[in-house]
Amino acid sequence: MTLFDRLLGRTAAAPSQGNPVVSEANLEILRQTLATLIDPDTGKDYIASKCVKNLQWQSGVVSFDLVLGYPAQSQFAARQAQVSAALLQLAGVDAVNVNVSSVITAHAVARGLPLQQGIKNIIAVASGKGGVGKSTTAVNLALALAAEGARVGVLDADIYGPSLPTMMGVADQHPETSDNKYIQPILHYGVQTMSIGFLIDPEQPMVWRGPMVTQALTQLLNDTQWDALDYLVIDLPPGTGDIQLTLSQKVPVTGAVIVTTPQDIALLDARKGLKMFEKVGVPILGVVENMSMHICSQCGHMEAIFGEGGGQKMGTEYGIDLLGQLPLDLSIRLNADAGKPSVVADPNGEIAGLYKAIARKVAVKIAAKSQDFSSKFPKIVIQNT
Repeated sequence: MTLFDRLLGRTAAAPSQGNPVVSEANLEILRQTLATLIDPDTGKDYIASKCVKNLQWQSGVVSFDLVLGYPAQSQFAARQAQVSAALLQLAGVDAVNVNVSSVITAHAVARGLPLQQGIKNIIAVASGKGGVGKSTTAVNLALALAAEGARVGVLDADIYGPSLPTMMGVADQHPETSDNKYIQPILHYGVQTMSIGFLIDPEQPMVWRGPMVTQALTQLLNDTQWDALDYLVIDLPPGTGDIQLTLSQKVPVTGAVIVTTPQDIALLDARKGLKMFEKVGVPILGVVENMSMHICSQCGHMEAIFGEGGGQKMGTEYGIDLLGQLPLDLSIRLNADAGKPSVVADPNGEIAGLYKAIARKVAVKIAAKSQDFSSKFPKIVIQNT
């Protein structure tokens, strides 16, 4: 108020009641409430996870952004309902506007390798032996990450027996190049796909020695023009040979997922794959137990044909998480053979839900790793002046 206003007897205007100033104490009440809410996927509260951004409280309306560090599009509505129900219990809160989203960042890899161009995080899917459903798991994992809102690619690293084109329903397609230097991945079901199977005759055997195979894998990875991927899922061949070592030593792998069955023989070989990644410094994200239970397609009876508890026992023994258990279900095999894996064949089905839950656990494991800021560092250029 000016001196002229005082001389005329004017009084200061009352503050607007439509937009009251909210004290820091009131915002702290909101934070304390949000700190009691646990994210079911991470097991941590939203404040400790630093998910709450732009917190405001005006005229009885609370608004903020809930930013998850992993893709979880299928869970957005549940997260909104969870936080809204809790905050509406507070005195003075009449409405809650929460915007749930996911922001996926690049995370540090072992040995300080530079990140791959166009790829934030690389997930290797491996097994010690063949026949455990590793490729089916890798494809459905990639599709599940994409269904949860991430930008995803999948690379078939099995040079001798590429199965990705058939499983993804693109066996009749061939990649193109726009500059005769880089090849474009095949985009299908929202996933960028690359395999040696696109470049050779389906009946042509790859009679190559180890160095040629590893060179082919390196070219497929480096010469493919991946378009801003959050995750690249690499489907490794079974075993612990040249391809696995090349991938571990020369490719910035963020982490590995081990696929096994509950059978003792499969677990023996899965342990070898796990120990190999440990020796070369690639973090193990967890174990997926495939074919855990057989479900009869006629009566629904469940039977542990390959034994039970093997994946959990392995996880406990090596201090890693069991990411999930998948049934030996006829539909999984039929859908993969038909080129329409379970996650896209029945996106709202129980099996698709299992794959999505595994995908979120894998992404949460990656999000918990330290971030990679190498791309943000300025480049030093030395020149004569």
